[in-house]
Amino acid sequence: MAGLLAVSPALDGAVRPTKLDYELHTLDNGLTVILSEDHSTPIVHLQMVYHVGSKNERPGRTGFAHLFEHMMFKGSQNVASDSHLTLISRVGGDGNAYTTEDTTTFLQTVPSSYLPLVLWLEADRMATLRIDEQTFEAERQVVQEERRWRYEDSPFGLLSEIMYDHAYAVHPYKHSVIGSMADLEAASVEDVQAFFDTYYVPENATLVLVGDFDAAQALAHIRLYFGRVPKAKRPVPRDIPREPLPTSERRVTLTQSENWPLPAVIVAHHITYDGHPDAYPLHIAAKVLSDGQSSRIYRRLVYEDQLAVSAFGDRLLIEDPNLFYAVSIVQPGRTPAESEAALIEELDRLKTDFISDRELQQAKNQFARDYVFGRATIEQKASHLSHAAVIHDDVSTVDAEFDIFMNVTREDVRRVARTYFTPENRLTLTILPAPPAGRSFLRPGDDQ
Repeated sequence: MAGLLAVSPALDGAVRPTKLDYELHTLDNGLTVILSEDHSTPIVHLQMVYHVGSKNERPGRTGFAHLFEHMMFKGSQNVASDSHLTLISRVGGDGNAYTTEDTTTFLQTVPSSYLPLVLWLEADRMATLRIDEQTFEAERQVVQEERRWRYEDSPFGLLSEIMYDHAYAVHPYKHSVIGSMADLEAASVEDVQAFFDTYYVPENATLVLVGDFDAAQALAHIRLYFGRVPKAKRPVPRDIPREPLPTSERRVTLTQSENWPLPAVIVAHHITYDGHPDAYPLHIAAKVLSDGQSSRIYRRLVYEDQLAVSAFGDRLLIEDPNLFYAVSIVQPGRTPAESEAALIEELDRLKTDFISDRELQQAKNQFARDYVFGRATIEQKASHLSHAAVIHDDVSTVDAEFDIFMNVTREDVRRVARTYFTPENRLTLTILPAPPAGRSFLRPGDDQ
C-alpha cells in the first residue's frame, strides 16, 4: 500500500509490540499463504480470508457475501451439511466466520496435530462446495431472520443503514453487509452459484496460519490440498464504482416509523481509506472526540449540556474511503437542532484549536495498549497479518503502523480535521420517530 508516512523512531517509553515473524508464499493457482510459527502453546489457528465483501455485490443482489458465510458450512462433495464445525469440535477445536464490507473470513483453531484436517476441510469446500436449491432456501431464511433480529426489530437498529444509504450515491458501501430483504427474496440459486464461481477462487484468497507447526511441513500440506484447486477461469472483477467527492452540504430530515423511540441526529463526513497517511491522525481524532464516556462529544452532549441520552461516533477506515460520524440520541425536552449545533461545534473545534498534549498522549496510550493486547493470541496475530496482506496489499505493514501512530502530532490532527470536516463535505441527518398511531393532537373541547 503506497503512502505510509515516513517516521522517526517511536516515542521514548512506548511499550512496543513484538514483531511478527512470518513467511509469505504464493501457490501456482494464485493462493496467498502466510505462515507464522508460534510454539508457545500446542495449537494452531487458521484464517482463510476471501477478498470479497458486501462492496462486491451489484445493485439488486445485496447480501450475497454474508449469505455465503452461511453457505460455506452447508456441505461439500466430501463433507455432509453442518459437519464442518462438528469435525473440528470433535478434536477439541472451534471455528467461526464473519463478513465485512471488504472481506469474508473463516477461522479455525485446533490442536496442532490436527492441522492437516482443517487444511483439507478448507480446501475441500473451496473446490467442491455444495450449492443446491434446498440448502440455499434454508440459509436465505436464516439470514432474513438475522436481519429482522439485528436490524429491524432492534431500537435504532437501522441507524447505520439509513446513514450509509444517504451518505453514498454510487459506491456499494451504500448498502449494509446483511443486504436488503427484497434482494434476498429475489435471489436465485443460479445467482449464488455465479457469485461463488467468481469470488471463491484461490487467487482471491489468503490463507494465514499461526501457531505450533513446522513451516516447511505446513507448506507441503498446503500444496498437497490446495494445489489441486484449479485457477479461476477469469480474473476476479474489481470494478467498484468510485464515490464522487461531495461539493455541497446535504441536510436530510426523515421519519422512521418502527423501533425509533427518540430523535437522532447524525453529522457525517467522507474521509479516506485505511493505510492512507491521513488515516492515522483520524484515528487519534476519533479517540479524542468519541471514544467512551470521557470523550469530548459524550461529555459535552450528555453530561454538560444534557442534550442527549447518548452520544457517540466512529471513524470507519476500511479498504475504500468511508465515513467519520457523530451521533446524538436526543434527550426528551431538547431539540435536534441543539444536538446538531453541538456536534458540529465539537468537530469544528478540532479545526481551530490543537488538542491538548494530555489528550494526544492518552489517545496514543490507548492505541498502544490496544495494539499490544490485540495481538497477544495466535488468532489476533493472524488477524493482523491477514489485514495487512488483504486490505493494505502489503503484509509488511503489520509491524510498520505502530511507529506511525506513535509519531502523530497535534498538528497532524488539526490538519486532517481541516481537510475533511468541511461544510461541503458534511451530511446532517435528522431521524424523527413517527407519532403514535391514532394519537390526537386536539385539546379537550376542540372541534374535529
